[in-house]
Parts: sequence; C-alpha cells; structure tokens
Amino acid sequence: MNIAVAQSGGPTCAINASLVGVFKESLKEPDIDAIFGSVNGIEGLIQNHMIDLKTLIFTNDDMELLRQTPSTVLGSCRYKLPDWHEDASVYEQILKTLEQRQIGAFFYIGGNDSMDTVQKLSAFLAERGSDIRIIGIPKTIDNDLCVTDHTPGFGSAAKYVAATLHEIIRDSSVYSIPSVTIVEIMGRHAGWLTASSAVLHQLGEAAPHLIYVPESDFSLDKFFRDVRQEMAKHKAVIVAVSEGIEVPEGVQSGVVDNFGHKYLSGIGSYLERAVREEIGCKVRSIELNVMQRCSSHLCSRTDIDESEAIGAAGVRCALRGETGKVMVFRRLNDMPYTVTIETAEAALCANREKLLPKEYINAAGNNITDEALRYFMPLIQGELTIQMHHGVPAHFMIQESLLK
Repeated sequence: MNIAVAQSGGPTCAINASLVGVFKESLKEPDIDAIFGSVNGIEGLIQNHMIDLKTLIFTNDDMELLRQTPSTVLGSCRYKLPDWHEDASVYEQILKTLEQRQIGAFFYIGGNDSMDTVQKLSAFLAERGSDIRIIGIPKTIDNDLCVTDHTPGFGSAAKYVAATLHEIIRDSSVYSIPSVTIVEIMGRHAGWLTASSAVLHQLGEAAPHLIYVPESDFSLDKFFRDVRQEMAKHKAVIVAVSEGIEVPEGVQSGVVDNFGHKYLSGIGSYLERAVREEIGCKVRSIELNVMQRCSSHLCSRTDIDESEAIGAAGVRCALRGETGKVMVFRRLNDMPYTVTIETAEAALCANREKLLPKEYINAAGNNITDEALRYFMPLIQGELTIQMHHGVPAHFMIQESLLK
C-alpha cells in the first residue's frame, strides 16, 4: 500500500521532525510503497494535491536537514471539516483521492483542531466500510492537547522563550533608572508557554518577577500593585504575560479563524501604555510573536528526538491495524526523565484543551511554583548540531512550484 502524511495548524520547530519519523519508519516497511505528502494539510487530500516524498528526500543527510528545519515543509491549513452526517461531499472527495492513490494509511500531524479532522475522517471511513487507517501525530507549542503529557514543539518553544528572556534580563539591567519590561508570549487559553519562562528561576534568576497566565484572574489594579511591589525590590522588573489573559474589549482585533479562535496580540503594548500612564517609569513591551515557533537554531534536542519518535510510532500503530487514534506521551519519571509513547482515542483530544494545573500557579496568581519547574526542565534539554550555510542555519526546502 501507499501512505500519506500532512501537516496542519501553526508551525513549530519540531513538526518536520515528526514528518521525518513517519518517512523513515515507512522506509523500513516492505508493505509500504509510495510515501505521499499532502500539500497544505487536509486540503491536499481534498484537491488531490500530493507529492511523492521519495522523489525529494534521498539520503540520511536530507532527513537530518529536514529534521532541523522549522515550520511545515508541506505547508499547512486551518480547514475545519463539516459534520459528515450533514455534508459528506468533501469526505467523498477525500476518499476518492485516497482510493485513487491506493493510500492505506493517512497521518495527520497537528494540534487540537487537527485531531478533530482525525476523529471525523476515521468515523466516516469506518461507516463506509473502508479499512484505510487515520492516525493523529500531535504537535503544538501551546502544549494544550489533552491526554498527552506534553506536545512536540512545546519544548523547543519553551527553550526559546527562556533563552530570550534570559537575554532581555541582561539587557534591561544596564541602566540606572527604574524600568519595566513586558514580554508578550503566545497562549490563547492555556498558559503553558508563558509559565515555562519560570525555568530561569532554576538558574538563580529572580526574573521573570511576574508571570501572568490565562488560568488566573487578571485585573489592572492588581497588576499595578504587583509591579510597584517588585519595583521596590528590583531596579529592572521583567513581566511575562500570556497573550490570552483577560483584557477589555477592543485591545485585540476580534477576528476569528475557521475554528472560531480569536487572533490575539496587543496585550503587551496595552500594558505598556497602562504602566506609562499609571506609574510613569521607563517601560517597554516586547511581543515574541512567531519567533517562538520558528527559532530552530535554539531548539531542544529532547523535543526534536521525541517528535521523530512519535511520528515513527504512528506508522507502527497504523500497521497494527489501528485507526482514529492519536499518539501520546506518558511520563514515567521526572528524574531521570522517562516517557513512553502510547495511543489514545482521537475523540479524547479533538476540540479539547489542557489547561495549566492550579498547583503550578502561586497563590497570588502572578508567578509559577517550583512544582512546575520539575515538569518543564526535562523538556528543554539538549542541543542539535545545526547545519550552517554561509553563516546561517540551513533549511530543507521543497521547490515552490510543487507546492502551488
């Protein structure tokens, strides 16, 4: 049989490593012939826009280069499948592509919304009596996928956030005048990534002095009190804040994607203006934006290795005849760090969010506990030897004409 693999949702540093895991494991299987890449996620199956990956990836060096390349080499999408009971037309088109290409297994690398696609498509195919298997491979820097201990992509993003804040701390400390620096970090409803900035406390840093996540209540009055208290102790106060904390209407655009998620940004600049008006000190805001998910030069080796491993495990799962499953990590131990890869029903992950546990947030709601550090620290460990080209990291790229 042939197989197909696609990537969906927001890019990460590790999503291509999972693609390598699927590709490399499939090469070991004599029953697998062509390995198709679906261009722009599920849209590639709908439009029958596929690339034979064996015509692009030839050597171990190619796979190693792809492993270190950020973002989705096959392109991505945010396409929400309708309920197939109400409208099966798009499902019929997907099935036509799968059957025409003789695809016996499809692997979808993505987050919460992508697992919705896995669930719906596998249910439709089962209803039609098809034995084509559909397997979800997790990814998201938000780390908010249910069931799994953590998600591929999160460890590298957390490492970038921590390293960047470490440098911001050094930069902000050089002047004699008091200052506040507000760093806006991704996280819609779940504060995992913002909370991970607390790993700097493990290094003896007092900063970030304040950390605000969507799971705790936020008010401007309390924020001002917190900032003033920290300014009494520190010349340069560093604040890490999630983009998803509760703010007044109009701070964010209100525009939503196909899944109904708001596009968020602007909390950092909003708080900068508020501090300038209320406290009157030197203040600046920094929005880390997409760098959190594409800075592969500072990726976590643990993250990249695990991402490849979970992609490979997905292939083995499909070959066992399973479908409608998502591959997940189960942590066995923090020290020494040990995880296993297991399966879960896609329905347990689709359209659900795993929030930061209450015990990871301090009583004041403005910082992160030591218990959280035991969770975060193993995920940011290790470095890759990055291949360089003319002084900058080299990337694996597919010819643009093939992606159109």
